[in-house]
Amino acid sequence: MKPYQIVMGVALVAAAGLVLFGDNSPSGDIAEPVARVRASAPAAAVPVPASRASRDAKPQAEVAILRLTPRAMLVGESGEATFASGEGVFLGQNWNPPPPPPPPKSAVNVPPPPPMAPPIPFVVIGKAVADGAWEVYLSRADKTYVVRNQTVIDGTYRVDRIAPPLMSVTYLPLNQVQQINIGVLD
Repeated sequence: MKPYQIVMGVALVAAAGLVLFGDNSPSGDIAEPVARVRASAPAAAVPVPASRASRDAKPQAEVAILRLTPRAMLVGESGEATFASGEGVFLGQNWNPPPPPPPPKSAVNVPPPPPMAPPIPFVVIGKAVADGAWEVYLSRADKTYVVRNQTVIDGTYRVDRIAPPLMSVTYLPLNQVQQINIGVLD
């Protein structure tokens, strides 16, 4: 037998001993009945047991059980209350969150941010020095471009300067300069 099986067996025997030889006598506390108050009867007419009155120094709140509402009042005489009619127990419930509050007046007068050039859509394939001038090989989708200084690509980008590890290009529609990392000198 394994040690944990021995421990489990001892625990089982101990639990069985507690069930068989443990104290099964009921407790000696007495449960007192609750005094019911009629809605029409005054509170002073309800007798409070003496033992409870001595224990509880706080005044007790009056408890009343209301009459049941007739079904005809809840769903109508025909018994066919609808959700759209707004009557009866089955009223519609809107669980959508409330709409966001309107923006503050000061935020409304803020001008929109200036337009920005999109991220550069080219991937650098490589670079080389030809006749003392740098050439950079770029790719976009299925096209490959060989660019040098002052080369215009698709009418939207112009190469301004090639100086490894960076190449400066200008986005022509907004005249904004961007840089591409082309790697260090080889």
